Amino acid sequence: MKKALTVLLSIVAMGLTTPAMSQTCAQNCPAPELQFVPGERINVQIVNRTRSAIDIEKVQGTKPTPLAPGQILKFERRASTEPNLSVVWDATAFPLKAVLSKPNKNTLRIELFGGAQVPGDRSVYIRNDGRVEVL
Repeated sequence: MKKALTVLLSIVAMGLTTPAMSQTCAQNCPAPELQFVPGERINVQIVNRTRSAIDIEKVQGTKPTPLAPGQILKFERRASTEPNLSVVWDATAFPLKAVLSKPNKNTLRIELFGGAQVPGDRSVYIRNDGRVEVL
């Protein structure tokens, strides 16, 4: 019994002096996936953080809406009448970077920045299961 305890203590002591190999993502954690409760209304805000006008279009049959620099476009996604929803913009002139946030429970904020790597982000897709993706 005494020999087994000595071996166990030796193993524990060796483990404490060996450097740990696991790391946390404290510096490089991926952003958590944005998600909304399926079936609830979502307020969508699109903010143009570029120096140029951008044409924004809800894919489901709307005409493009010009969004001036600094301007915010707001609309509501009606949960029961709109299944999956895409918000697209023309990124052929210059690549854009979309940054998503959820300032409150039922609001999706899409901020569009210039200077992204080619080809850049082209749309935000709101699925009817509540997930939000940048494409």
